[in-house]
Amino acid sequence: MDADLTFSSRRSPVVCLHGCAASSQPLASSVGLDILKRGGNAADAAVAIAAALAVTEPCSTGPGGDAFCLFYNGDTGEIRGLNGSGRSPKAQTLDFLEGRGYTAEAPPPPFDALNITVPGAPACWCDAIQLFGSHKLSLQEVLSGAAELAEVGFPVAEVTAHHWANWVAALRDAGKELGGDLLIDGRAPKCGQVFRNPALARTLKELGERGKPAFYQGRVAQAIVDVINRNGGVVTLDDLSSHDSEVITPISTEYKGVRLWEPPPNSQGLAALLLLNILENFPLKAVGHNSSDYIHVLVEAVRLAVTDALRYLGDPDHVTIPLETLLDKSYSNQRAQRISMDRAMEEVEPGLTTGSDTVYFCVIDSQGNACSFVNSTYMGFGSGLVPKDCGFSLQNRGASFSLRRNHVNCVAGGKRPYHTIIPALLTDTAAKSQKPRLLAALGVMGAFMQPQGHVQVLLNMLEFGMNPQQALDAPRVYVQYDHKTDQWLVNLEEGVDQEVAEELRRRGHKVNWPITGHKRSQFGRGQIITVGDWWNPSVNQADHPSGVLWAGSDPRGDGCAQGY
Repeated sequence: MDADLTFSSRRSPVVCLHGCAASSQPLASSVGLDILKRGGNAADAAVAIAAALAVTEPCSTGPGGDAFCLFYNGDTGEIRGLNGSGRSPKAQTLDFLEGRGYTAEAPPPPFDALNITVPGAPACWCDAIQLFGSHKLSLQEVLSGAAELAEVGFPVAEVTAHHWANWVAALRDAGKELGGDLLIDGRAPKCGQVFRNPALARTLKELGERGKPAFYQGRVAQAIVDVINRNGGVVTLDDLSSHDSEVITPISTEYKGVRLWEPPPNSQGLAALLLLNILENFPLKAVGHNSSDYIHVLVEAVRLAVTDALRYLGDPDHVTIPLETLLDKSYSNQRAQRISMDRAMEEVEPGLTTGSDTVYFCVIDSQGNACSFVNSTYMGFGSGLVPKDCGFSLQNRGASFSLRRNHVNCVAGGKRPYHTIIPALLTDTAAKSQKPRLLAALGVMGAFMQPQGHVQVLLNMLEFGMNPQQALDAPRVYVQYDHKTDQWLVNLEEGVDQEVAEELRRRGHKVNWPITGHKRSQFGRGQIITVGDWWNPSVNQADHPSGVLWAGSDPRGDGCAQGY
């Protein structure tokens, strides 16, 4: 029952000196912290958490999904990342789908095997350790905590149990059955019930011993291809064996003395940067947190930023994306001028539909390295297809493709879809000669909520002086496009004033208020770790050591931040 999910407790930010991990599952945060204490760095710990979440939260993430990460090097100040998103099968062209009778108006159903793209997460885990890890621990040691959780079992957490049951029901409603590896006697496990996944333990151990070939060739690869082909999909062994992660240089924008870093396309990090650039043109602090003026401006800016992201964002190997023009401040200034304070805009062009189950987590270590990481199977268990004896389900990220022939995100063989998942980092705006100083690793998961969530929690700290936990606790706004009614919906979480909801309706917004209980999952689940309390306006920063780590974990999830 939704009534059981009340938000009455308060939580202090976690403060520590040596290292910190924040994720949506306490057991996974603990696994990450163990890696730090054993001499691993932020990247090692992040991969350990990614694997542990694959065990404890398989209705959101797993080896059958994709991943992105950004890594801040504490020595050099350099920020690099990995795009761990997989491509569509080479045979999956628009002509092929049209030949099967699918159109832009009637694409394959969301859970169809045709929406399975190559899982990029396992390669991303291996590559993150190789490129960014400490090299003090082997991949096997990094994955051992997760393998043990899978083998011995763990009690399922409350919010996870709710979503596990919901996604199992959604698959059944679509005429699909989730593989037995992820059920107990054909049912989703209940909160507190101990769940074991020996098949996933085996997969993780093999990955630890043999690296990428253990997943993309041999037993696991064959099981993936078999289950997809039996269900009408076209992924081949060659599609799997030819997959690799891509090393990325993040894109960024400056906002009032800080710089927000996001992964470049095909990820939607661009949407967060566009949103921040538009909002820079308004006196947000003066109008007050979650006031009707604040939310009105935020909603209108989201509509503009998301529209641009959907119009221009695709796989950069297949389309040219005018990044420089879009991120130019004069462009956002022009966009901002479309916003009128007393009335919602009539027309803003819409985009795609999407699911929202993802995990975001972050780690900062004692050397000042940070890893911001996101891992997802897309809609809950993704396609719901579980390769035999492998212990994980395969994502349905291909449901993001368009079947419109000239669309930037049109389906094609060997193409990466528009990707909603984005990890973020925040630095100061250092002079060219100096390395940027790390301020925070942060992220909010949840499909199109992600850029909106990034910006809302960031503004909570920058403009309104909230600590990382308060910034995540504060009620959020989620702007979504409803294809059925051709309208933009403004979803307001419980805690936003009723008068604000009514004033927004008066200005022409279609408002859902209040969103309560488990329905709050649409506002995403975030994690933040900051270096120092730069967000605190009442502290003279010159007197305050920046060596203290401050962390928060979203109350909408089961998780926590842990430090030492």
